[in-house]
Amino acid sequence: MRGFLLLCLTGSLLGQVTPTTTTPTTTTAKPKTAATSGTTTAKPKTATTAAKSTTTTAPAKPKAATATTATTATTAAKPKAAAPALATDTDKTIYALGLVMARNVGQFDLSPAELEIIERAITDAAAGKPAIQIDEWGPKIQGLAKERQGRVAAQQKLTSQPYLAKAAAEPGAVRTASGLIYREERPGTGRFPLATDTVKVNYRGTLTDGTEFDSSYKRNEPASFPLNHVIKCWTEGLQKMKVGGKAVLVCPAELAYGDQPPPGIPPGSTLIFEIELLEVGAGGAK
Repeated sequence: MRGFLLLCLTGSLLGQVTPTTTTPTTTTAKPKTAATSGTTTAKPKTATTAAKSTTTTAPAKPKAATATTATTATTAAKPKAAAPALATDTDKTIYALGLVMARNVGQFDLSPAELEIIERAITDAAAGKPAIQIDEWGPKIQGLAKERQGRVAAQQKLTSQPYLAKAAAEPGAVRTASGLIYREERPGTGRFPLATDTVKVNYRGTLTDGTEFDSSYKRNEPASFPLNHVIKCWTEGLQKMKVGGKAVLVCPAELAYGDQPPPGIPPGSTLIFEIELLEVGAGGAK
């Protein structure tokens, strides 16, 4: 990219300097000769010829620059077309590694330019030629993470407000004093669980844009846990359910993971859970 910009800049400068240098010199020299000899007919022809020659030469410069630029642009586009195929299980596993890396750096809210720096770091490290000392700059990563998490969290909380208001206005929805929005979809039977009970549930978790980040249904494996060992939203919401019941919990960030969520969930996110209460056990973990 730097080479391409330098080439474009050089071509631009040449296109400006060459006509300016050639044309005035030719135009200035010829009238003086014409005035001295007195042959006004022949000299303008020479000037005209020179002007034509200059005009013919000048367009050639931009053409050369255009051709070079086109070649450079074509070369730059090739890497995009050469994306590796996921032909083998190893290819797919390595691709999965890339997805995990992307998920882990998601909390940094990186710009396209910053992602290019990440790519450069990986390339430099693989070549054994890092541009900086990791011992010096590595300890600063945590501070950057905290700064970026705060920025993303503030934005997420702001953009979640319309969603929370809409969810609270849905038929059957109840907004509690904590901010939890609870909506029963199917009533259950039996007693309500206590915070000290162990419960067994099936659930699906999504972001406000519908992105699914977790699902026991997809794993085909219900989850069991002490109700006082999970996020506040679940501890409160599940105590409103009975076995066999199904409900939707809309959890503001303060009742979910706040500004430090697990990978795959942006800081400050409002989370939506569809939950089925399957069993209520005795107090304590299984």
